[in-house]
Amino acid sequence: MGEKIYGLLGRRLGHSWSVPIHTALGCPAYRLIEREPEELSDFLRREDIGGLNVTIPYKREVLSFCDEVDGSARAIGSANTLVRRGGKLIAFNTDGIGFCAMAERAGISLAGRKVVVLGSGGASLTAVACARQLGAGEVVVISRSGKDNYQNLDRHSDGEILVNTTPVGMYPDNGKAPVDLSAFPVCRGVLDLIYNPHRTALLLQAQERNIPCSDGLPMLTAQAGAAEEIFFDKPIPHGEIEKILTRLRRETENLVLIGMPGCGKSTVGKALARLTGREAVDLDQWVEEKAGCSVPRLIETCGEQVFRDWEQKAAEACGRQTGKILMTGGGIVTRPDNYAPLKQNGRIYHLIRELYRLPTRGRPLSQGKDLSRLWEERAPFYARFRDQTVENNGTAEETAAAIWRDFCAYTGDERSQYEPSGHSAAGGLRQDHL
Repeated sequence: MGEKIYGLLGRRLGHSWSVPIHTALGCPAYRLIEREPEELSDFLRREDIGGLNVTIPYKREVLSFCDEVDGSARAIGSANTLVRRGGKLIAFNTDGIGFCAMAERAGISLAGRKVVVLGSGGASLTAVACARQLGAGEVVVISRSGKDNYQNLDRHSDGEILVNTTPVGMYPDNGKAPVDLSAFPVCRGVLDLIYNPHRTALLLQAQERNIPCSDGLPMLTAQAGAAEEIFFDKPIPHGEIEKILTRLRRETENLVLIGMPGCGKSTVGKALARLTGREAVDLDQWVEEKAGCSVPRLIETCGEQVFRDWEQKAAEACGRQTGKILMTGGGIVTRPDNYAPLKQNGRIYHLIRELYRLPTRGRPLSQGKDLSRLWEERAPFYARFRDQTVENNGTAEETAAAIWRDFCAYTGDERSQYEPSGHSAAGGLRQDHL
């Protein structure tokens, strides 16, 4: 027999980050395996299956193809891990381990609280079982057609912990939310099993309300570690799981640059690209490519509002990407709707440069204007968008180094004190996280 098969089994897997996680855990053969429902039977009969993870929509369906069902999968009623041992296909469920790790890491206690679970699929079964295991006072499942559904949510407005197990808001359908958190006025915690994007529309609502919350990446990495232990019958230290989570956060989070026209976003963005090896994405350039003309020409012929419409499309398209440097236009903050697309996968840095140093030539929306007045108008918007400010009155390399140090510290990277060779740390960060 040749190489054994290891991978993630599902129907549509373009959103998945499982391959880099399992590769880091020591399984270089791990791959994505997309199959249609009618293909499951033949595939799961293969004798060369080593270990599989299972995701939407097959977590319950695979049980009928298994020779044995471990207690973890039997208790939940679904499986996310399969192995073939002695010719038998055996089902396990490590999602429970991942769910509990996610809740604990977010500091969200379910004990004695009313838990509202959105969705009734395989992941919902895990959430319900874990909520009961963690001592929830009451667990309610919201489905599209059950007795508790999205049309009578008001029956459960006293829900204290909200768990989203639906794919609503998952890449590539970013920006959607299964519910509005205003329907749950006493909500004290939100757990969203989606991990791409980092911050779904639901989680952004929670953060706006200062409600403790978590995306699904801690769950994904914890369950993956447990699955690998089953695949190879070898323990994995908890510290290794944390390192992988930290690295994945750092590698997939965007660095987003905002600031006044001429403050150096493009120059600093390119310096960051050289420093980090990341791709720098210019949103104005995206607009020019899609609109078929330069930004000044677009504004001159169609007006500022048409440009702003294009700019919003750029924020939505580019904000879906991960692990990039996004360089925005000076006025992108004037539309509040641009915040969520930029924030969903990014840490937003506000570049500040002394006004007298801001060039205006070739900038139709700042040329000939009183920059002091323009700053006064936009300052509240910049404050609303930013996570951190950084002064850009030195060299672009100094500013880039300061941003990267902050970013590494923010993502929990062990290199938070990283000093790029040949660059000083003169860039000045202002400690005013919002």
